[in-house]
Amino acid sequence: MHHAQIAQRAFNTPLMVDPAKALAFLSGLGPRITGQEVTFQGLEAVAEDQAAAALPARASLFGNDLAQRHQRNGSQPYPVVDGIAVIEIAGTLVHRGAWIGQSSGLTSYEGIAAQLQAAIADPGVRGIALDIDSFGGEVAGAFDLADRIRAARAQKPVHAFIAEHALSAGYVLASQADRIILPRTGAVGSIGVVALHTDMSGALDQKGIAVTLIHAGVHKIDANPYQPLPEAVHNQMQRELEVVRFLFAETVAAGRGDRLSQAAALATEAAVFRGADAIAVGLADELADPVTAFRAFAAAPRDTTSSNRKGPTMTTTPADTPNSAPLAAAPIATEPTIAASAITSDATTMTVDAVRAEAAEVAQVCAQAARLGVSIDAADAVSRGLKPEALRARVLADLAARSDAAGIVATAPAAAVAKDSPIIAAAKKAATDAKR
Repeated sequence: MHHAQIAQRAFNTPLMVDPAKALAFLSGLGPRITGQEVTFQGLEAVAEDQAAAALPARASLFGNDLAQRHQRNGSQPYPVVDGIAVIEIAGTLVHRGAWIGQSSGLTSYEGIAAQLQAAIADPGVRGIALDIDSFGGEVAGAFDLADRIRAARAQKPVHAFIAEHALSAGYVLASQADRIILPRTGAVGSIGVVALHTDMSGALDQKGIAVTLIHAGVHKIDANPYQPLPEAVHNQMQRELEVVRFLFAETVAAGRGDRLSQAAALATEAAVFRGADAIAVGLADELADPVTAFRAFAAAPRDTTSSNRKGPTMTTTPADTPNSAPLAAAPIATEPTIAASAITSDATTMTVDAVRAEAAEVAQVCAQAARLGVSIDAADAVSRGLKPEALRARVLADLAARSDAAGIVATAPAAAVAKDSPIIAAAKKAATDAKR
């Protein structure tokens, strides 16, 4: 594709620009503008300028060419202020992107990962500042990058400075820092997931256009834009979103530690919190002007920078390649196998509200089970379509196997009994039946 409009502004028209910069621009992008190689007469293009103007190095999940290219040119892929590497996370966040920093309003997880890896390896960097102003972006790649940020805390302190917004995917990344600093009007949260479906069938009918989808595989054309969205497909998409929301909350909880649990993250129901309210619910740590807070972070003595940390840090060393860290998952207890009949068979007939309600009940059961010492992966339970009743039976079976049911009845807190938890109520009944 030739860029005629750019060519008209670059050629055969007076320009007020330094010749070296013009040469660098045209030697790097000229072939793309004109569709052929560009030669120069009367001026010599400097190799370094050509390299600087050339297209970005390709990103890769398994290499670090993005950061290495900057280092070969004698620069770092991020600014360094008093030993603090500043990594900007701004605009719409996307998974793949062969660039570092923003490009047309997009910031890629690959670019952030390359900067993070370089900062960890750089002996001249003693801390990392995440400069965040983003409303979020793609799910793909976000959780893997979050794990890498959390792992980086074991080697160097990481502080997140919110320049007004860290929402959705932006908050996934911010939540992995040691501390989150928020301005008075700053907004964080939106711990939720959304999917859009476009139904073009009505517009096509008005234009007299008929689309015939020929496919192999029952689900191959699920959620296609040429037909109304079937209820069964709608419900399946809703279930998938609930699973991702559990992973979102789980990742946030892994980063925030005792400041925000998975249950508390889910309880926000994707709400956005500003300023002091965000700190009150555990989504942020400090209310301050980001610039002032960053100066304090950078001014900290070199041997005490890490003393500003809050919350747990990971001891896992990140892998040598970007986006390769595993997603942290809740521990899964060894429990009796659930009968196939326990898996829902009418998922396709459930309403969206029913799917949401069931997912919420599953989360409640898992939280109650955790208080009783039984660990269940809520996201896995939702994705498998397990019914709350089946999960309660699973908890009771585990407790019975350990002969703990009677002890739970005897030691259950009064507040928990007053709430008549379904699990505790069932445990009471099991213990009573055993005495008869």
